[in-house]
Amino acid sequence: MRTLMTTSLLLAALLGGCAAPPVSDAAPPSPAKLKVRVLSTLPHDPDAFTQGLEFAGETLYEGTGLVGKSSLRAGPAGATPTVRAELPGLFGEGITVLGPTVWQITWQDGVAIERDAKTLAERGRVGYTGEGWGLCHREGTGQLVMSDGSSKLTFRDPVSFAPTGSVEVGRDRLNELECVGDSVYANVWQTDKILRIDAASGRVTGEIDASGLLTPEERRSTDVLNGIAAVPGTDEFLVTGKLWPKMFRVKFVAA
Repeated sequence: MRTLMTTSLLLAALLGGCAAPPVSDAAPPSPAKLKVRVLSTLPHDPDAFTQGLEFAGETLYEGTGLVGKSSLRAGPAGATPTVRAELPGLFGEGITVLGPTVWQITWQDGVAIERDAKTLAERGRVGYTGEGWGLCHREGTGQLVMSDGSSKLTFRDPVSFAPTGSVEVGRDRLNELECVGDSVYANVWQTDKILRIDAASGRVTGEIDASGLLTPEERRSTDVLNGIAAVPGTDEFLVTGKLWPKMFRVKFVAA
């Protein structure tokens, strides 16, 4: 009897040792599928090659591109900007506003421009390596997040603009950025798609279908979707595109 019991215990121990260990790092959930719900429509300068869009309070800042047409504007959303600064000889890209400072990056010129948030006057320039596409900053940390058209997001110091780290997203052509809490929203160049990305890990947590905002006739004379600005104090966003005649106040909702 004792021999039978001992054999049973040994068999149980062996079977237990062969059992699969508990899964501690399950595969992350698939990105949520979202779409835009249009709440209202505002006019937008059809000559603005939009590269960056961001609210600071009730003021909407917009950076535009193309050599000879690049600028930074600020004013009420949907109205003529109250202040504007040109960027002669450079191709402007993303922007972000941190209190009294605006950072504006350039495409292939390797220059980040520091500006006064009220007057848009230039305060200084900092060089960087590689291309500049989108730019935003994480509230609370002050950390800048920058895209370069690849699948990587680079973190930068808000004062020196020096790189402090990076994260791999696994999706390329990341363009204009908007930081909201722990997430980064990124336009995907040459598509009507916006990604919601976890800033810490680079994991894509949401895919937003923003197609159908313009009519087929309007799309013929415009360029790509580009420009996301979170509306302060709400869960709403302002979105537009390069050379678009309209901006759209939207919510991102389940598809």
